[in-house]
Amino acid sequence: MRLKISLLKEPKHQELVSCVGWTTAEELYSCSDDHQIMKWNLLTSETSQIVKLPDDIYPIDLHWFPKSLGTKKQTQAESFVLTSSDGKFHLISKLGRVEKSVEAHCGAVLAGRWNYEGTALVTVGEDGQIKIWSKTGMLRSTLAQQGTPVYSVAWGPDSEKVLYTAGKQLIIKPLQPNAKVLQWKAHDGIILKVDWNSVNDLILSAGEDCKYKVWDSYGRPLYSSQPHEHPITSVAWAPDGELFAVGSFHTLRLCDKTGWSYALEKPNTGSIFNIAWSVDGTQVAGACGNGHVVFAHVVEQRWEWKNFQVTLTKRRTMQVRNVLNDAVDLLEFRDRVIKASLNYAHLVVSTSLQCYVFSTKNWNTPLIFDLKEGTVSLILQAERHFLLVDGGGIYLYSYEGRFLSSPKFPGMRTDILNAQTVSLSNDTIAIKDKADEKIIFLFEASTGKPLGDGKPLSHKNEILEIALDQKGLTNDRKIAFIDKNRDLYITSVKRFGKEEQIIKLGTMVHTLAWSDTCNILCGLQDTRFTVWYYPNTVYVDRDILPKTLYERDASEFSKNPHIVSFVGNQVTVRRADGSLVHISISPYPVILHEYVSSSKWEDAVRLCRFVKEQTIWACLAAMAVANQDMTTAEIAYAAIGEIDKVQYINSIKNLPSKESKMAHILMFSGNIQEAEIVLLQAGLVYQAIQININLYNWERALELAVKYKTHVDTVLAYRQKFLETFGKQETNKRYLQYAEGLQIDWEKIKAKIEMEITKERERSSSSQPSKNFGLKH
Repeated sequence: MRLKISLLKEPKHQELVSCVGWTTAEELYSCSDDHQIMKWNLLTSETSQIVKLPDDIYPIDLHWFPKSLGTKKQTQAESFVLTSSDGKFHLISKLGRVEKSVEAHCGAVLAGRWNYEGTALVTVGEDGQIKIWSKTGMLRSTLAQQGTPVYSVAWGPDSEKVLYTAGKQLIIKPLQPNAKVLQWKAHDGIILKVDWNSVNDLILSAGEDCKYKVWDSYGRPLYSSQPHEHPITSVAWAPDGELFAVGSFHTLRLCDKTGWSYALEKPNTGSIFNIAWSVDGTQVAGACGNGHVVFAHVVEQRWEWKNFQVTLTKRRTMQVRNVLNDAVDLLEFRDRVIKASLNYAHLVVSTSLQCYVFSTKNWNTPLIFDLKEGTVSLILQAERHFLLVDGGGIYLYSYEGRFLSSPKFPGMRTDILNAQTVSLSNDTIAIKDKADEKIIFLFEASTGKPLGDGKPLSHKNEILEIALDQKGLTNDRKIAFIDKNRDLYITSVKRFGKEEQIIKLGTMVHTLAWSDTCNILCGLQDTRFTVWYYPNTVYVDRDILPKTLYERDASEFSKNPHIVSFVGNQVTVRRADGSLVHISISPYPVILHEYVSSSKWEDAVRLCRFVKEQTIWACLAAMAVANQDMTTAEIAYAAIGEIDKVQYINSIKNLPSKESKMAHILMFSGNIQEAEIVLLQAGLVYQAIQININLYNWERALELAVKYKTHVDTVLAYRQKFLETFGKQETNKRYLQYAEGLQIDWEKIKAKIEMEITKERERSSSSQPSKNFGLKH
């Protein structure tokens, strides 16, 4: 990826340009110390003067009023705030009329910023004050006061906090009084510029110590650049939070959100005092010290999938290379390309007005449809369909270009969604909410309606990243997520009334990805790269989960690596310095998943015998129990030396009725309540009581016996035997109550039990021969 610079031969402004701001993706306003406000039209390459300000107004900062106001969509910004050196800020219309000038600070007003909703304006000045104003320019409050000038300010993503500079320190102050203020030393020189992105919640700072740095919202350092030759005068996030731009003397740099640099340009600009990204994130404008306005286009982005590599060569041209036969195709577009995604044998490209869908089998005839909103901020793909996110909503389309659904929930903000907070599979869409970060909304892909009973999935901590598995049946769909403590959890997506368990899979997980071919999950865990070959094991037999993992040392990826993709058995990891590392995992688990999904159990066993690996056998054991094929489970458990489980499976085989077998298979996986329900529904009350006695659930055993008025003496007899074994006295009041005057006769009890078992046998033999739950005698 690099920047394509365009700079006029002669500057349009006579003095230094202090600030720039985009109205649409093709139109920019610039202000200069020569008191002029100029308008630049990039389509026609025309420049016109909008207004000449009075001679005593030297502009310092400009910020356009935000566009999307709730439901009333404005196509473009209508007015902007301009701060100036005479201590005032001015609200100016698009046509250049000064609507209002407000005395704000003693000394220059160094920065002014609207919040994301456009309901408040923050200004900072040389007098060290931070003031909050209403939309119309009325003073609401003085948020803070200090002895040094405040050079730069930024709103937090939820417009609840303000970040500002104080010399070498950065301060985050919430608007609520008495809330905790966060302050830390960020640079060794005065900090000149800050920016805070609403999508990734990361902070940028630039200082006179010639460095730029990336921080998280708790003030923890994520990246610090090498010192440059000159102070860094400007930094700015791209709207989607994936890139940022850095400006210095004769220098413009394009960087990834993790800090490493994509491109460095050395245009003849003087210092770049202000950087603004266009709404669609495709171009950058810089306000230059020598009167120029520099424009830079982001080109040469790359997308890779299997043997295809797609490169954006120009604003409207893509080049596709098939590395197998070196065939090259050129794709031409009518408008400039904004976003693209290549996955599942399809390339989806959104331009400023249309969406193109190419199949990798045929690059000549794309499917084209018009876009509602225009600026697409995110494209996600699944095997059957893809998702577009723009300022107006979330839209799901099939690869044939048919609109499928548009999920919505109250208070949804689409402008802050990214690949970590939205996930798509063939049948489900998951979205992490911003208002309450502990909640994940789940929707049916085909209808856009909430899944199951309509309740969102809620967790005890804030969630950072979510991912749906891609394969298998809709009823078995799982979602994996990482929370604030960096713990990895998995849970089922289908929820009907009964509370699904959220089970912890791992700790200190920084990044995760599901395979696109089968339900294998990989993650970077502290200093290890871990692959969960069959994450479902946690629902079947948690004891063998460690045996189904593959782990290797991940120190080669250095600090803060990120998993880019997991295609087939290839995992691609991006290191903190921007380099890509490819890891191949064993192909056998993928083959095993395929065999099991098509119920080829004998082939699966044959594969495991060929590979001779514990992990593969452990996966097969869990898969067999999940699919209730106990014959295969017995072979697999024997292979990994779980003798107690082999014995238990054998005992299940000898049970008389299919309900009993079913219940014991459920108990094997730890689903005791479900096992009891199965037995009670089948009228096997004694068996339900007996499983509770075997598990020493004495309270429940007695409760069932009393409720169904049967086998009370059996429960009391077993209880008495249990107490005698441990030499203890009965203390449970209920047991004492029922034991009064009851003689325990073991002969009678054994005869009763014998009768129950005979009755069960007769029942199962009289009912027509039924499917035997994969149990062969």
